[in-house]
Amino acid sequence: MIRTRREEAKRSTVKAAPLPALWRVMTMLMVLCLALLALPLRAEEKIIHSHGISAFGDLKYDEGFAHFDYVNPDAPKGGEFSTWSPGTFDSLSPYILKGNAAAMSSVFFDSLLSGNLDEPDAGYGLVADWLEYPENREWVIFHIRPEAKFWDDTPITAEDVVFSYEALRDKGVPVYKVLFKDFQSVEALDDTRVKFTFSPDGPLRELIMTAGGLPIFSKAYYATRDFAESTLEPPLGSGPYELLSVDPGRSVSYKRRDDYWAKDLNVNVGQNNFDVLTVEYYADYTSAFEAFKGGAYSYREEFLSLLWATAYDFPAIQKGWVKVETLPDGRPAGTQGWWFNLRRPIFADPRVREAISMAFNFEWSNESLFYGLYERTDSFWENSDMQAEGMPSEAELALLEPLRDYVPETVFTEPAFVPAVSSPDKVADRKMLRRAGKLLEDAGWTVGDDGIRVNAKGERLRIEMLNDSPSFERIFNPYVENLKRLGVEAVYNRVDNAQLQEREKKFEFDITVRRYSMSQTPGIELRGIFGSEAADAQGSSNIAGVKNEAVDALIKVIENAKSREELNTAVKALDRVLRAMHIWVPQWYKPVHNIAYFDMYERPYGDTPPKTSLGEMGLWWFNPEKHQALIDAGAIR
Repeated sequence: MIRTRREEAKRSTVKAAPLPALWRVMTMLMVLCLALLALPLRAEEKIIHSHGISAFGDLKYDEGFAHFDYVNPDAPKGGEFSTWSPGTFDSLSPYILKGNAAAMSSVFFDSLLSGNLDEPDAGYGLVADWLEYPENREWVIFHIRPEAKFWDDTPITAEDVVFSYEALRDKGVPVYKVLFKDFQSVEALDDTRVKFTFSPDGPLRELIMTAGGLPIFSKAYYATRDFAESTLEPPLGSGPYELLSVDPGRSVSYKRRDDYWAKDLNVNVGQNNFDVLTVEYYADYTSAFEAFKGGAYSYREEFLSLLWATAYDFPAIQKGWVKVETLPDGRPAGTQGWWFNLRRPIFADPRVREAISMAFNFEWSNESLFYGLYERTDSFWENSDMQAEGMPSEAELALLEPLRDYVPETVFTEPAFVPAVSSPDKVADRKMLRRAGKLLEDAGWTVGDDGIRVNAKGERLRIEMLNDSPSFERIFNPYVENLKRLGVEAVYNRVDNAQLQEREKKFEFDITVRRYSMSQTPGIELRGIFGSEAADAQGSSNIAGVKNEAVDALIKVIENAKSREELNTAVKALDRVLRAMHIWVPQWYKPVHNIAYFDMYERPYGDTPPKTSLGEMGLWWFNPEKHQALIDAGAIR
């Protein structure tokens, strides 16, 4: 063996060391060893073995439970459930950026865990029979059921789970990169065990449930197909429904599989009751409503106040063929509004955004257009105990004070922002428009000779308001006219649904309408909606392009909250900051479901549905006698 001169010199030095020096080294080593032996032994890490997992506290359902409380375990199978969707579609791939995926096309795929409608922050074993994890939740091993299979009768393996994670990370919609930020590794330990290891600094409270909720794809199936390519080819899945038929852009139907491997699992008992699920597509709201009146589809939730107040008296209702109901909605109200594209320099000044918001007269709209059916949205967590109110509490201030340099001063000096109240008498509230005009002038936008506001560079204050719904024109038009009175060169541009989706994916808009259904246990998904990392990722849910260090910090606090109380406090603080930033023009909400359906369905609850969902496609079932009566009466074909 060849050695360098430096190595030889080292060896010579060691050989020449005097005995007393070696003795001192040995003595020091012995002392160190004795000291280490005297230290208390580290307690052995406790490993939890469970049939499920929850964010806070204990699971509601014990191991071996028969079924969820809100289902009818004896619900009969059969029949069809049909509803509608706006716009169009050209893909059956809901997890990638390319194409517009058909509604419900995620129904093909199972996941390791299943959620439920009783607990917004819990998951129970589906593909995974059970899971093991340490108390600090830095890793988890899912044990896959040996009976779990894809439709071609091949087993679901740990390698399929690893492939699914990698496919979503590398080729899925950009939000997955954000969600997987704290996933250190995913590895197949053998065919039935897959291990997820997480960053110790990540949101450990919910990362296991994030992993458990991932759709599982067949690695063998995609060996000859590109996961990132849009397609109308029905994929190989493992879920309860497969594709029955597809008419691109017009309708899609899914057929329940009698041989579904998990049909008798406790998490599925009393669910997936319809033989066929169908979604009909319509270009606009009015044509969809007329089609429902004629029996083209059987179930409709009404979101348009004009129709609900004036149009639900057609003959099928009068004859008792169609049932009309209002049921309570226990979820946080949908976060719906006009969202500013903060990537546009024109919206850099929050005073501009606040002024534009003040031009919307909700009070007039509610009285004149909505028949008084709505309430004004104030909060991103409206209709929940996570909504910020009044001045910040001491607990909120403890979170906000270290972030003072990154948030508006009004967060500390004023109550949580609520939109100004306009007069309902006239769409143009002159007092409100004067206040809005003063904000624009303070921001450097003055009225030019032609009545349009310009800045110091002579640039005109021009904004385009983007939408795809004809039914929204009656709301947009008065708003646009108020903006024009304010000196804003406002343009309402209605495009088709496909163009809208493409422009939103690429952030090619000034102002657009968006609605988010906020979780009752907010967490990691907030990165995709408000986090800086998602702001410039095409196709992300951060439609406004929010980039703010305080927002990112508060999201992290939310993710790591150890109790419901801590969570609520952190969400209130975030809500307070976002509202003060004026990133949107909040619209309206109603804490109820307005539904209509042909009278051929039954459900396991009366007038009090589970808080998180009506469960109409999963919990309801088909009554063949009622269906035949409708046919005999000529109500449906």
